[in-house]
Amino acid sequence: MIISRKIQIRLNVFFITAALLLITVLSMYELGYIEELQNILAKDNYIFYWMLLVGVLAEIVAGSMGMGYGVICTTTLLFLNIPPHIVSASIHSAESFTTAAGSLSHIKLKNVSKSLVKKLAVPAVIGAVIGAVSLTYLGEYYANITKTLIAFYTLYLGIQILSNAFKEKQNKAMKRKTNLTRLGVIGGFIDSFAGGGWGPLVTGTLIKNAFTPRFAVGSSTVAKFILTITAAITFFLTLGIQHWNIILGLLIGGIITAPFSAMLTAKLPVKKMFLVIGILVIVMSCITIYKSVFK
Repeated sequence: MIISRKIQIRLNVFFITAALLLITVLSMYELGYIEELQNILAKDNYIFYWMLLVGVLAEIVAGSMGMGYGVICTTTLLFLNIPPHIVSASIHSAESFTTAAGSLSHIKLKNVSKSLVKKLAVPAVIGAVIGAVSLTYLGEYYANITKTLIAFYTLYLGIQILSNAFKEKQNKAMKRKTNLTRLGVIGGFIDSFAGGGWGPLVTGTLIKNAFTPRFAVGSSTVAKFILTITAAITFFLTLGIQHWNIILGLLIGGIITAPFSAMLTAKLPVKKMFLVIGILVIVMSCITIYKSVFK
């Protein structure tokens, strides 16, 4: 019943967003801007279509594993030699819409603790602003060093994802004390600076420390939406909007897949996905590190 309600909510969001996209495209056609749209989609060796595929795969993984969207997108974009500040700005611009859909689903399903959201979101916003401003400066002037640092971080996350394939379920009888302010600041900074990582760090920590899983995931998702909007606005103010082809690809790919991710959760072999995605992230991160250091 809960899954069907979640699917219904996401389908509603999907149809509304699809209608808005259709209206936008038709308006551009009527105003004579369709050729400019085609030029945007053809830029950078048709990277839009690759980002469309990445958006689909990342949303499938995020829907079935509860994390991984930012990690997969960041790893792929760095692998394709996109500058780090453009990577994070593009991902957060696209995620503003996909996390909105997820947040709405959790709110409707009453999976959200308002007090937990406040304790996470306020420090996360501070961390996100610091991370975005830092990346804007470092990503522009020290792009190679920044790319290497982020690639090492995605390598670490890849190892963490891979390790989940071999973990057995643990009984958690007691909730451990968690410094939510510190967790929010660090999570917001890392997600904004590295392009992803909120899910593995924050949601993973909450569940590990025995918070009720539905409230941990729901509240963390809403806090993630707030920090994503903050990061996107900060990048817009410092960088403007760049690489629309990347943003559109990730956005449309995520929107297409989001309504069906709840159905896929029950059908996909999650442990095998941890294994495959973990190995993929590790290999691509290692290649990025090699290219940054030795080329």
